[in-house]
This record gives sequence, structure tokens and C-alpha cells, in this order.
Amino acid sequence: MGSFRRPEPVLNDVRIDPAQVGIEIRDLRKAKRMTIKELSLETGLSVGHLSEIERGLASPSIKALRDVAEALGATISWFMHSIDGGDPRERDYVVRAGNRRTLRPVSEITEELLSPNLRGHLEVLLSRFPPHAAGAEVVYSHEGEEAGVVLSGALDLWIGGQCFSLFEGDSFSFPSSTPHRYRNPGQAEALVIRVMTPPTL
Repeated sequence: MGSFRRPEPVLNDVRIDPAQVGIEIRDLRKAKRMTIKELSLETGLSVGHLSEIERGLASPSIKALRDVAEALGATISWFMHSIDGGDPRERDYVVRAGNRRTLRPVSEITEELLSPNLRGHLEVLLSRFPPHAAGAEVVYSHEGEEAGVVLSGALDLWIGGQCFSLFEGDSFSFPSSTPHRYRNPGQAEALVIRVMTPPTL
């Protein structure tokens, strides 16, 4: 006699609006410049099922949501942040300090999304660079523009062939198509607000 297997919980069990979850998945996927077919290949979920999830016509299981989050470089909490999000009227306009979403770091840097969503033309991030942490070992480029301000600590910023040493209160702006990279050269954490257009998580 086979053992009883409990079905995967669905989002309704944790009071999540499937339509809102679908919107968050679609926004993050597009910001990552990933097609729904590529997400399907990464997760093993069919294109049709992913399309239904993104349109709010189907509720993903917790496992499916974890797989989607993993493929998109986020944690499951990225899609579930609205549980304690306060007034739903604020959702598209305001991010409360205790309800920020954090990107799963691919390096030592932690980034919190300060923008309410990724549907607009820009994204605002609070980046935390531990001592000597670098955003990348080599310069990289992408479409759009970047700007920011150093709130505390120090930051080395390479733009093209130049390196600029920035400190508390210093700000910057440059076209993202110019090869660039960041590094914290100091012994203390560097806290930086960065603005990018379009969203490029």
C-alpha cells in the first residue's frame, strides 16, 4: 500500500492574490529580459501553465513558485511581500521600510527594491556593499542609464577607462551602455541608492 502524499499547498492557503502574484512574476521576468519559453525551460513548467499563472488564471503551488523564484534570481518572498503590505491602496505607489523586497545576491552585495514595482521606466535600489565587495569582477554594459548617491562608506566606480572614488554624499550618473562596475574599497559597509532605467534587475 502506497504512502499518502499530501498535495502541495497553493497560494490561497497563505492568503495571496493569484492575480497579484502573476503580475509580479511577469514584471520580474520582463525585467530579467527572459521570455516565457526560457522560464519554462528553467523551471520545467509548461509555457501554457506559466501563461495562466502570469494572467492570474491559475494559482501556482509553493514548489512551482520556488522554482520560478529560483529561475528569476529571487526568493519566494519576492512574490509574497504583499501579505503584510498594509493598505492595498499603497501597493502601486509606496514601499514601507518594513516591506521592501530583497534580491537574492549573486555576489556579496544585497539589494533592496525601493520601487513599488518593475512596470515603470526606472527601478530604485538600495545596495549594500560589504567591505571590499565588488558588483562584478569585470566591467559590463547594458541599455539605459544609471545614477545614484553614496549614503555612507566609500565606492569605487569604473566608467569606461576611468575609476572614480566616491564618498558619503557623492552622486553619479552615466549611460549604462558604457562599460562599468562598482567596488567597495573600504573597511566599512557602503550604502548606495542606485537608479536605473529601464529596470534591469
